[in-house]
Amino acid sequence: MAHAETTQHSSAPIGDDGDFEGQQHPLGIYFKIWAMLFVLSTLSYLVDYFDFQSYLRWTLILTFMVMKAGLIVSVFMHMAWERFALVYAVMLPPLAILVFTSLMMFEGDYTEITRLIFFGEAPEFVVHHP
Repeated sequence: MAHAETTQHSSAPIGDDGDFEGQQHPLGIYFKIWAMLFVLSTLSYLVDYFDFQSYLRWTLILTFMVMKAGLIVSVFMHMAWERFALVYAVMLPPLAILVFTSLMMFEGDYTEITRLIFFGEAPEFVVHHP
């Protein structure tokens, strides 16, 4: 009877001693991810080597950083194989922080422009009515 027992959410059967049989992923996937991380790190290094500047530089660096973080979280932290509830519980708070930080960034720009208009010189793109 112990061999026929399974849980609703897991396809792993319960063994004779009551423990769940573990699931192992092939080592090849880890080696492929390591290779991809190496390539992304090399590309990130090449951004500095070729001396890219301004927004292109930061866009490339942040893009490679997010791609590497996504690979690490999905494969090495096993998020790719987890339930959606756990993925949402782990991923939604950082996403909310990014949204709120971007909102604060826009609010900060508005506050800075308002203070410059009221206390002194306004930026050139702001129309100042006498």
